[in-house]
Amino acid sequence: MPELHANDQTAGRHILLIIPYGGVGGMERLALNLYRHYRSLGDRVKVMKLVRLPDDIVNFGKDEIALSERDLSEMSALRRAGFYLSIPFSIASAVRAHGITHSIAMGDMGNLFSSLSPSREFKVASIHSLKSAELAGGGGLNRIFGLAYRTTYRHFDRVVCISRAIRNDLLDNCGYRFPDNLEVVYNPHDLSAITEAATEELPPDEAELFSGPTVVFLGRMTGVKALWHLIRAFQAVLERGTQPRLVFVGDGDADMTGYLQSLVEGYGIAAQVTFLGRRTNPYKYLAHADVLALSSHFEGTPNVIVEAIALGVPVVSSHCTDGVVELMSTREVVGFDPPLELEAGIMTPPLSGRRDEITHQTPMMPAELALADALTAVLGNPGYRESVRRNRGPLLEKFELARSAQAYLAPTTRGAPTP
Repeated sequence: MPELHANDQTAGRHILLIIPYGGVGGMERLALNLYRHYRSLGDRVKVMKLVRLPDDIVNFGKDEIALSERDLSEMSALRRAGFYLSIPFSIASAVRAHGITHSIAMGDMGNLFSSLSPSREFKVASIHSLKSAELAGGGGLNRIFGLAYRTTYRHFDRVVCISRAIRNDLLDNCGYRFPDNLEVVYNPHDLSAITEAATEELPPDEAELFSGPTVVFLGRMTGVKALWHLIRAFQAVLERGTQPRLVFVGDGDADMTGYLQSLVEGYGIAAQVTFLGRRTNPYKYLAHADVLALSSHFEGTPNVIVEAIALGVPVVSSHCTDGVVELMSTREVVGFDPPLELEAGIMTPPLSGRRDEITHQTPMMPAELALADALTAVLGNPGYRESVRRNRGPLLEKFELARSAQAYLAPTTRGAPTP
């Protein structure tokens, strides 16, 4: 790999963004932000989705390249293996066809296949979560991802970690062998677009959901989000005599949503809990929340925390990563023990407990009670919202879109790392 790439100026860049899906998660919103920003600079941008589905929320029109219109779960094992083997060559073909000078891959799948592609553009990977926790879960794909950290990631000019916690985790716990190409770049956010989207009016029936104190979760309802803890903590809040509402904005597979709904019904709190499903504009709901709540077992740096801060909404989050502190405070916080009061809200102790261990009859865990304490405190004290709004500027400075987008593609003089 050459030591300095010639295609390092804004003018004339042809950029390929590589994402797994087109849902409404953090990576897809990041891709959309980068797509819009680079185009505004005059760059030509294409977006490759490994899988495009009919209900994709994030779409890129004529600039979108889809490698499959069948979900991976619908493929036989043999067909899926063949699809995986074809992806690096599909990336290389797209690079040649569109004269790509720079590519940015997102997520384990995108990163892996970009690292295997024989194309020679300026390559960037991005890592969005704590990988040691995922690798510990085992499985064939995780073993391949872990191997790539020690081998094929040498082919990237830059590997973006969206928090210091993620970078440290890769080096300390995942055997990552190429520290020279690791850089911390916080996820860029189009803050003006978020605040503008939040002004859209809610339909009357949905506006009624926010007529009283409201706790909101926004994101994918997946196992790592551990939303059974949030439901149980919310039940504890209700038992204390207050009557807020819990609103879930986002989707999940039928098995997970069915489990969460059965837990709500087991507690007899269905009248206080609403599952809105996926929404094209989630910000208009978040803007009406009294608190954003996260109960994840592990995360990277959740984009939704930044979005809540942008809208002046306080946050209660479990200690799912040290990266949460990076988002919720302007201070260098070390040696902390949650619960921890921060400028943007409260971080509570780490949560644990597998889904198959939890029913409405399972005794409450101390960390769930701490989450309930924090929710009660924020709902009952407007000072938390005032703190977010007072510190909004300093909290959001490092997430400014132009700064982060420039850092992704800034030229590097780094030579190829030593194996």
